[in-house]
This record gives sequence, structure tokens and C-alpha cells, in this order.
Amino acid sequence: MRFKGARRTTTALLSVTVLALNACSASNGATAPSAAPGAPEAQSSTIGAAGIGDPDFPTDGNGGYDVEHYGLKLSYDPTSKNLSGTADVRARAAQPLSRFDLDLHGFTVRKVSVDDRPAKFSRQGDELVIHPAGALAKGAVFKVTVDYGGRPDPVRNSSNLGTYGFIPTKDGAFVTSEPNGARTWFPSNDHPADKATFDFDVTVPSGVTVVANGEMRGAPVTSGGRSTFSWREAHPMATYLATITLGKFTVKTGQSAGGIPVYAATDPAFRDGLGMLYSTSAKVTDYWSTVFGPYPFSSTGGVIDDFSAGYALENQTKPMYGGFQPDQSIIAHELAHQWFGDSLSITRWKDLWLNEGFATYAEWLWAEHTGGTSPQKTFEDYYSAKDAPMWKYPPGAAQRDDLFNNSVYVRGAMTLQALRRKIGDDTFFLLLRTWTDQHRYGGVTTDEFIKLAEKLSGRTLTPLFDAWLYKPTRPTLQ
Repeated sequence: MRFKGARRTTTALLSVTVLALNACSASNGATAPSAAPGAPEAQSSTIGAAGIGDPDFPTDGNGGYDVEHYGLKLSYDPTSKNLSGTADVRARAAQPLSRFDLDLHGFTVRKVSVDDRPAKFSRQGDELVIHPAGALAKGAVFKVTVDYGGRPDPVRNSSNLGTYGFIPTKDGAFVTSEPNGARTWFPSNDHPADKATFDFDVTVPSGVTVVANGEMRGAPVTSGGRSTFSWREAHPMATYLATITLGKFTVKTGQSAGGIPVYAATDPAFRDGLGMLYSTSAKVTDYWSTVFGPYPFSSTGGVIDDFSAGYALENQTKPMYGGFQPDQSIIAHELAHQWFGDSLSITRWKDLWLNEGFATYAEWLWAEHTGGTSPQKTFEDYYSAKDAPMWKYPPGAAQRDDLFNNSVYVRGAMTLQALRRKIGDDTFFLLLRTWTDQHRYGGVTTDEFIKLAEKLSGRTLTPLFDAWLYKPTRPTLQ
């Protein structure tokens, strides 16, 4: 995530934990009432919890299973703004399950089945509560099919982000879901701790282009004035990184000098910036591959849409730039996220600095690479601001009410420069490459990063990380 201008530093409430109560709940007509999320019943050994266990976001995600794959067959009409489709969710039970939840905001759910058998279901806010016809055994792989439709309702007026989720636009939709907007367009386990592969089959009016993660599985199929685009992301992906941004786009494809496929697309309003987006994305991806280790995905690129989001998001393989032409620094930031945030995903939102601090530090590295200011000079400039608000906000414990605070970005990046000064360049860059290699496609925590840094450096580094990540004061330079 990168903001177009100065990053937000507001401490107003970020409305990311509980979206508005869904008024159009639906069932198959035979659903027994069930306990509200968090009620004692939810503690039953056969009932999946209504949250994945993130204490700062207690209603995000769900317990009792791990999703392996999402198959989304969707149809969208930009005129009526109606989204309709079927989601096949393949998961593995982590415990015996007589009931479990999926996250879904809005929509009318027409029917639900588990392993092709009709299932009872009910709606409780943003929880789609499902009762399979037969209990699922621990370890069982099962398929949930949800047939649903309606107008997507994105999260609006978030103090840090403005609007996110599935956002209708004049010619399609701008889809950026961090931190928990995936539920605004498909039923999911909506938390980065549960990653899965994705197939997208999206039907739209002819002339509209659908851009999703990964690679196209063939040319669009057009019939009766409508076209179906099929995309596949074969690498594990957090739900907030999924997209089906659609509209009128000019597309440029090819390969980087390093042989990585590149897909760049721009709204007609930004057509003149297509060449810069394409070439810079290719160069940045190739360079980061020499610094951070091999590129973790099958393609790179980016999309500029004519929706004034005021931010960019690192959607896997295709960062989205909302209503502005990104400069090289922003592109470098979002593509660094393909390693830090996408391939390596945080398991709890409090560790967001592992995404944003690393991507911000990558901006500093890119500036040095292109002949600009060195990371050390940038570090010194920020450190000289003795009364900066970031000194009162420890970035190692990102706060739910102000998740994208400037400190998570800048002081997070400063932590890495302080570490580099302490352990030296050779060990520091070995640490980055080892970190991305050991946790490729997995989940990570700050404690794991500290332990690896201490192992590779042979130094005790807890005091350094404690000062830079967890103390609400300006650290003393050593």
C-alpha cells in the first residue's frame, strides 16, 4: 500500500473490523437459529470460530479450516452495477466441523452446498454461517459452493484509506481490498493468514476488459454481446490481494530483460503513461530480483485506473494505481511488496511493518540505485526531526484504529537501516535474501525475522528491535 501524496497519520477510527450489518440476509428456508459470533456456542469443538484469531481484528477471517483454492465464476454489469456468480471454495478441515463461517458483506445468497449436498445457512452481519448436511471430519478436504448476487457495497469513508473493496466505476470496477474488503465481492476466509490459489472466470459486456491476478488461461470468449475472461493465480495469495478490476483499458504485454512476463494496462485517461508503467515495472522487477532473491511469481506489471482512490495497492502480480500516474518510487514500493507482503504474508496485522517498512526501504534503495539519495542520508534526514509524530507510534505493533500510520512506513524502514548499520551490508542483504527464500509463499512474524537476523549475524539484536519497533520514544543512535 502506498499513498499518492503524504501518507495518512490520522488516529481516527479505521472502520475495518465490522462492516455494516447486512440487511438482505438469506437462507434456504430451513435454517435453525445459531449463536452470534463469539457466543459460547462458537467455542464448541465442532463449530469453526467466527474469527481467525487475530486479537486486533477479532471478526476477520474464520476458524476451523484452511482454504486451498477459490474458483470464482462471476458476471458483472457496469450499467446496473449488479454482480452475480458462484464461488467454489475448496478447503481442508482443521477440526471436526458441524458448522463454519465464510466472510461475506451484502448480496443475496441464493443457495449453498457442501460437497454438492444442499447445506443450511444463515446471515449474521458479515458472517455467512453454514451447516453442512453431514459433519466434516478433521483433515477432510471439502468444497463449499455459494450462489449469490446483488450490488457490491465497498467500505467507504475509512479514515486511513477512503474507499476500498469492490468499487463500481463509470465503466467497470476498481478492486483493491486491503485490509478486509475481499468480502465485498466474494465469500472468503478474509484474512492474510489463510492464503489460497485462485481461478477467475468473469463475464462482462463486450468491450470491457477484466484484469485479474496471475495469467490469462486463453483469449476472452465472446458470445451474445458478452465476453468471459479467465485468469489463474497458481501461487498462494491472501484474499486482500485478489482483484478483478475491469473497464476500458489499453494493454501492453511482453517480457522484461530478465525474461519475466509483463502485463501493463491503463485507463484511456492515462494512456500516455502506459509505456512508462510497462518499462519501469519491468526494470524494477528485474532489479529487485538481484537484491531480494528470485521473483516469486509468474508475471509482473501494473494497472492504472481512472478512479481517484488516492493510493496504490500491491495486488499480487498487478499493483493497482488509483487515479494517478505513479512515479518510479511508488512503482518500486509496490513491486517490492511482491516479495514483502505478497509472497511473504503477515499472519497478524500488528506486524504490518514487515510489509510497509520493507517496501518503503525499497524506495530508498531504488533512489540510490538510480543515482539519488542514499538510504543512510534519508535515514539521517528523518532522524533529525526530533518531534516527529512517529516517535510516539511504535511501528512494530500497528494499531487497528490507525493501521497505516506514517510510522509503520518510515520508522519501519528506519529500523532496517539501523539494522544494516549494526550488522553490515554483506549480512544485511544475505538476511533479506534468506528471509524471502525460507518463507516463500508462506506467513511470517516479526519474531521470526529477529531470530533469523540474530542467527545470521551472530549478534544479540533484541535491544535494537525493541528500541526501533516497540518503544514510543526516539531511539538513541549507537
